[in-house]
Order: sequence, then C-alpha cells, then structure tokens
Amino acid sequence: MSFPRTRMRRLRRSESLRRMVRETHLSRDDLVLPLFAVEGSGVREPVASMPGVFRFSVDMLVREAKQVSDAGIPAVILFGIPAEKDARGSGADAAGGVVQRAVEAVKAAEPDLCVITDVCLCEYTDHGHCGLIEAGEVANDPSVARLAETAVSHANAGADVVAPSDMMDGRVAAIRTALDAGGFGDVAILSYAAKFASAYYGPFRDAAESTPRFGDRRGYQMDPPNGREALREMELDLEEGADVLMVKPALPYLDLLCEARRRFDVPLAAYHVSGEYAMIVAAAERGWIDGERAMDEALVSIKRAGADWILSYAALDVARRLPR
Repeated sequence: MSFPRTRMRRLRRSESLRRMVRETHLSRDDLVLPLFAVEGSGVREPVASMPGVFRFSVDMLVREAKQVSDAGIPAVILFGIPAEKDARGSGADAAGGVVQRAVEAVKAAEPDLCVITDVCLCEYTDHGHCGLIEAGEVANDPSVARLAETAVSHANAGADVVAPSDMMDGRVAAIRTALDAGGFGDVAILSYAAKFASAYYGPFRDAAESTPRFGDRRGYQMDPPNGREALREMELDLEEGADVLMVKPALPYLDLLCEARRRFDVPLAAYHVSGEYAMIVAAAERGWIDGERAMDEALVSIKRAGADWILSYAALDVARRLPR
C-alpha cells in the first residue's frame, strides 16, 4: 500500500511549493484581446451584455491598443461594425472601411502588436448571416469569393493574420490563393476550424449587431454533439493552408481542444467567447463567485487542454494580474 508513505498533500502545503510543482502556466504571450471598432470619434461605448467590454471608434481603439501593448499582450483581434449594412456586406472589404482604418491606425501606433482580423460577413450584412443569401439560403461558393476579397483588403491594410470565422466550405483555400496572388504570402491564416452553433454567442451579437434577421446559423456552423466531424474540419483546413486552428467556444469543447493537441503539431487557438465571459462577470457582480479566480481558472483550463493562443475579453485584466 502506498499510503501513508505517499501523501499527495505534501507538495500542496504552501504557495511556494505549489508554484514549484505547477504544471500549467498562463502567460501574457498566450493572450489575444478582441476589440470592436465602430464609426465616429471619441466613442467608448459599453456593451451592456458584456460588462467591462466596449465598442471603440478608431481613435479610441488606438488608445486601447496601447494599453494592450503596455500590458505585454502580443495580439488583438479586430471586429468592425459599419455605419451602414447591405445584403452583400459591402463594408467588409471597403478600402476605407472601419476595420481597415482600425488596422492601419493600430499598426501605425503599435507596429510590434500583432493585428488579427476577423474575416466574416455577419457584421456587415443587413440580414446578419455569415454569407450571401440566394433563394433564401446562405450560398457557399459566392460567399467564399466575398470572404477572399475581404481577407485581401485586411492584408492590404496591414493585418498580420486573417481569421475566417464563417464556416463556409473551402474558404481557407480560397483565402490562401487570394492572399498569395495579391502579394500577401506572408500573411497567416487563423482558421475558426471548429466553430459550433453555440448558445454562448449572444453578447457578441449584441456588440457586433449581427443577430440573424431570419433563421439561424446551424446550417453552416457545427452541430455541438459532433466531435469527430470537428476533427475532420481541422484536418481539411490544414490541407487547405491554415497556419493556426481554432476551437470555438472554448470551455464546452475542451475535449476537442485536447484531442486536437494530440493529433496536430500546429499552433492551436481557443476562443473564450462572450457568453462564457459574461456568465463569470455576471455571477461575480452578484457576489456568487470570486470573479478573478473563476476567470483565471477558466483560462488556465483552456491552456491546460492545449491552446497556444487564448482569445478572451478578460485578457487585459488577466494580464495585469500575471507576474512579470
């Protein structure tokens, strides 16, 4: 019998001992902060369903990017919300579009900050879907063409990484081809490879004004029970030229993140999405949990499961608590 000779609690007795045997370490280098860019100037508008999260005009977003850089976080991911939307999402690839101007401004002010851009149409279409509508359905191939155009416009503005989040078939290959043809062979692709049709996206849709006007996204985003299909999606995106694979949301799909880490020798990302963030903050505001500890625990679990990049709305707050 190993007991009482083996006592697992011996190395838990003090904080110094716990630090010395700690297996997983969350670092600033793991974090990516999502930011929302809107039209106007001097805008710092709170998102009601995501306490502590704001929508910024480009001038104010640059100030926020400086705080991100000063905190030691290496990257942001930008989402654009245009003043006007239409059926084809014209603002998505507009040369003077809000996200394109945000990229240019952030790279000018903080050239060492890695700028990732979300490549999707849902923030730009008046119907709120991630692609073009034909005969009442989201049409895959015409949508892929628009996404490729959008990715090139982001690269032209100075994006370091483009991140297609639409879940159209073949979009990674089309974007890689378009980037290479446009002279942007060095721009990386972070693919939302396993993005599920989740109930956890609600607060984001408030911030991005992207709730579908009809139907839902279950016809193209993944069905939550399907794990093997998610791994196949990741394999296909790697074959098409993805540089980094993402699982979204993070916490309900840690099993898939762990399995992806076992199978794929590429960088992995996980998105701690708006609903996951909002639940912790809301419970903390009511005094039901210790918000800081709960947030740290959530992000550490994502790192432990295998994520190299963690996209989180709490990234700035968490980074300020991490040891230098």
